[in-house]
Amino acid sequence: MWTYQAPLRDMQFVLEHWLDAPQAWRQSAAFDGLDTPLAMQVLEQAGLFCSEVLAPLNASGDRQGCRFTDGKVQTPDGFAQAYRAYVEGGWPALACAAELGGQGLPQVLEAALQEMLYASNHAWAMYTGIAHGAYLCLKHHAPQWVQSRYLPDIVSGQALATMCLTEPQAGSDVGLLRCRALPQADGSHALSGNKLFISGGEQDLSGNILHLVLARLPDAAAGSRGISLFLVPRQLDDGRLNGVRCDGIEHKMGIKGSATCSLVFEEAQGWLIGQPHQGLAAMFVMMNSARLHVGLQGLGHTEAAWQNALQYAGERRQMRAPQRPDGVAASAADPLHYHPAMRRTLLELRAISEGLRAAGYWAAHLLDQAEQASEAQARAQAAQLSGLLTPIIKAYFTEQGFRQASQALQVFGGYGYVAEFAIEQTLRDSRIAMIYEGTNEIQANDLLLRKVLGDHGEALQQWLHILDEEARLAIAVPPCNALGVELQRRAESLTQAWHGVVQHSAEDAEYPYRAAGDFLKLCGLTLLAFAWCRAARVAQNLPASDPQRSAKLQTAQFFFTWLLPEADRHLAGLYSARSPLPFLGTAS
Repeated sequence: MWTYQAPLRDMQFVLEHWLDAPQAWRQSAAFDGLDTPLAMQVLEQAGLFCSEVLAPLNASGDRQGCRFTDGKVQTPDGFAQAYRAYVEGGWPALACAAELGGQGLPQVLEAALQEMLYASNHAWAMYTGIAHGAYLCLKHHAPQWVQSRYLPDIVSGQALATMCLTEPQAGSDVGLLRCRALPQADGSHALSGNKLFISGGEQDLSGNILHLVLARLPDAAAGSRGISLFLVPRQLDDGRLNGVRCDGIEHKMGIKGSATCSLVFEEAQGWLIGQPHQGLAAMFVMMNSARLHVGLQGLGHTEAAWQNALQYAGERRQMRAPQRPDGVAASAADPLHYHPAMRRTLLELRAISEGLRAAGYWAAHLLDQAEQASEAQARAQAAQLSGLLTPIIKAYFTEQGFRQASQALQVFGGYGYVAEFAIEQTLRDSRIAMIYEGTNEIQANDLLLRKVLGDHGEALQQWLHILDEEARLAIAVPPCNALGVELQRRAESLTQAWHGVVQHSAEDAEYPYRAAGDFLKLCGLTLLAFAWCRAARVAQNLPASDPQRSAKLQTAQFFFTWLLPEADRHLAGLYSARSPLPFLGTAS
């Protein structure tokens, strides 16, 4: 039996204590009246929807998959009804502007919603996951008439959106795309070409589908600088279907309930979004939102794996434990969670899940501050820091989602390898997140070459200052003193690593590309060290009777002792990257 319950208690801890988000909400006119009880009421209702509506469809949707007949996609049984319930609950409108029919709530609550959706049913959430990014893209770049016509449809859930980048010959290198857009007399454009791997490109959930499509105008330059962005609705206002059709769906390793479509555009009517030949700039508003949400997929998978592994380990009895920590005499067969190897795995699952949550919600909270902070400098710094964290969260979180699903499967033993317990589905579903929305290797290059070397370490130094500040605060709290000292040491190591990267990049142009993967993982571990140091420190402000006070300190100490030393391996990797990689030669 696969179950999911929203981790509301830890969510509240992160919002109320780790972030102190209510304090920021009180200072923002946009969030006037929002407090912890109201925020938790919203998340409680979202949790009920996920556990009662979405989670029961997770395994059945995987078994059934999508069906494709005569250009139409039929999603698994129950998916369309679940979407209607999602719309009736007002969830598409959560973090959208009130003047457009939205609820105007913070993006940090949207992040919590996304975590729950992906934890309970990743495949179903693929249909809704891009909607908020499309909303932001149109809100910032679309002509006013397009905003007035289509944004209310996204907010209400009448329309779902897609992101159409990939073509058969153009994957990560979008500069190779060939899709063409010809200007028309009425100001629209006629788009023709093929797109591949389009999540939700055809489905039976929403009344309309809004395709955001990258294509080339006739005067476009070669490469990525010649790309423009267009909005292409599936259905036009006069009721006609547009010139876009699905000619097949992929049969995949995981997320089988998500329709991954091949689309053919045949003089489809579309409208330019943003400036000509600057489509990537407009699309990146959508992609950055998507990358944060993909990172939250890793968190969702880790949380679901942790919950179910813990439950199974408490029920399954195997062998006699060498020592029971509760003092009870060992029996012929003890629950798995008393065995040291399994206890170690379960502690890692808890430490990673709760650490990712704090760090991921922080990134979403920074997006709120980038829009709502009262001072321009604070808004700029929040935007810069969120930009630095985005590739870390996308790549490191998704890697952990897959790794922790594998760790959890080990707890189940042989049962984990069969469909009865569904942890094998989590392992399969989680793997895609390391590939799409920019592979994790591309995220590593983006972090090191663009976000660190590209701005001469300005954003990194801002983060290093925050790490140092947190370390000093922790050192002043006796139970957290050692954590603060170690965080300070890790911040110094990251500083030295950055300086070494700068030096060797100047001597060897390929060095940063070889070093990027280890640098990102070093940053990911340092981010979790920061998350756990702060969690342990602020937990000391809780009443002594609150079990979270001791649990947060205990888990932080476990993370620093057992998991953080992995950072040393990535520091060594930065040194190893000074040696050139040999070429493999050409195939005969």
